[in-house]
Amino acid sequence: MAPICIKTVLISESVDPRCRAILEGNGIRVTEKQSMKKEELIAEIKDYDGLVVRSATKVTVDVINAADNLKIIGRAGTGVDNVDVDAATKKGVIVMNTPSGNTISAAELTCALLMSLSRNVPQATMSMKQGNWDRKKFMGAELYGKVLGIVGLGRIGKEVATRMQAFGMRTIGYDPITPPEVSASWGVEQMSLEQLWPQCDYITVHTPLMPSTVGLLNDETFAKCKKGVKVVNCARGGIIDEEALLRALESGQCGGAGLDVFIEEPPKNRSLVNHPNVISCPHLGASTKEAQARCGEDIALQIVDMVNGKNLVGAVNAQVLAGTFSQESQQLIRLGEAVGAVLHSCNASRKPFSHAHIITQGSGNSMKSCGGYFTSAVLVGLLNHEPGRSANLINVQSLAKESGIAVNQSHCASEEAGVCKVEVVADGRSYKASGSVQGGVPVLLELSGSVFRQPVSLTGNLLFLQASADPQLLPSVAGALASEGVQIESFSAPVDHTGDVWYCVGVSSLLQDLNVLKPLVKNVAQLSI
Repeated sequence: MAPICIKTVLISESVDPRCRAILEGNGIRVTEKQSMKKEELIAEIKDYDGLVVRSATKVTVDVINAADNLKIIGRAGTGVDNVDVDAATKKGVIVMNTPSGNTISAAELTCALLMSLSRNVPQATMSMKQGNWDRKKFMGAELYGKVLGIVGLGRIGKEVATRMQAFGMRTIGYDPITPPEVSASWGVEQMSLEQLWPQCDYITVHTPLMPSTVGLLNDETFAKCKKGVKVVNCARGGIIDEEALLRALESGQCGGAGLDVFIEEPPKNRSLVNHPNVISCPHLGASTKEAQARCGEDIALQIVDMVNGKNLVGAVNAQVLAGTFSQESQQLIRLGEAVGAVLHSCNASRKPFSHAHIITQGSGNSMKSCGGYFTSAVLVGLLNHEPGRSANLINVQSLAKESGIAVNQSHCASEEAGVCKVEVVADGRSYKASGSVQGGVPVLLELSGSVFRQPVSLTGNLLFLQASADPQLLPSVAGALASEGVQIESFSAPVDHTGDVWYCVGVSSLLQDLNVLKPLVKNVAQLSI
């Protein structure tokens, strides 16, 4: 991946000291300012390339839009629901979390709540502290032989399953992403939610908070469960409908709940917290010394690896970057951006592009897999020269959609290995180009039907001329350039001189005014790469 420059990072919450030490050890200046109000964060963030948060800092669209230099938002923990990912993506900012940092801690707390629910441990403890000895009141139930339903079979769901199987529980689950054969390999039988609800003695949720998971357990689903089912939520507040849960507890449909998270934190409505069949914690899922050390260390190492172009872990909105860490991929990205920039400069109408079709050719795996990031690179070249545009690989697809560009990408195996072809349409007129990487340098092979006799190196200051073949063209152009103090450094002509064809001239500097060449040619464009 082309290096992303991160020189300054703001840490807005209490993060393990290893985070700062690792960042500073790699030449990144770190500032720690905790408990900032929204207005303070908006005023502060404009000076930083990176922001590291936990869960208390709300990185809203206002914060993101105020951050002119921001390139990465790193959350030292799992999930990113306190970050406006859409706003960050539109701004071209990478959002990263530490997907495995608090896995063990969250799984262990889940298991602790399941065991506490089964044996009424917290309630019995409080009763003892009040001087009571009430054995009958706190009659419990064994976990052995019971059915545990796990909704969300990612890292944490897996760890919960393997631990509770040690108690002799049967583990069933649901996950729309994890393949059933994978979860089966660690002892979880997958099924639909409709099949799952009626079988469970206990249910634990381990999903992100998103529109499809809000209120996943509600009046309707509680009604489908066994009477007395016990539920645990150590994931995100809102996955279980809190009002529906309270109704289910009051009716006895739900026999108990273990809650580490709430819709509002801390919860102002204490109805659930105060319910005798609810045990609750103040969002302690990641609150272990080990998890905090791991998350702080992980987010710092992930940022450093990204900056050094070594690896990309935990990025939730920059999947396109995942395959861009080899030298070959970096060369293809430079080729895509250069070809896009050439086509933008040759757009004589200056009207917006309406269509872009990108074709990669070759039988090798690298060409088959590069389509996503190569397409994005072409679009960066097309759009980054538009006024007010700041396109990068992260946001360019959404910017293209916003601009009304229909994008198509395809791959074909052919003898022209390593060749990439691009066609764009603006104002009903088509512009085409093909290029490849030769000797590590991006080169242009063809421009709108003109196949160059020698590949054009896409570096430096380039002047593209469209004209009919004429022996006097080069001397005339050379004279016009010389009068403007510009020297010719290279000249590339097409193989076929029939009709209006394209030439490329490498020049010492760009012209101040292209009009000096317009009497000599049909079309003229220039750019610096």
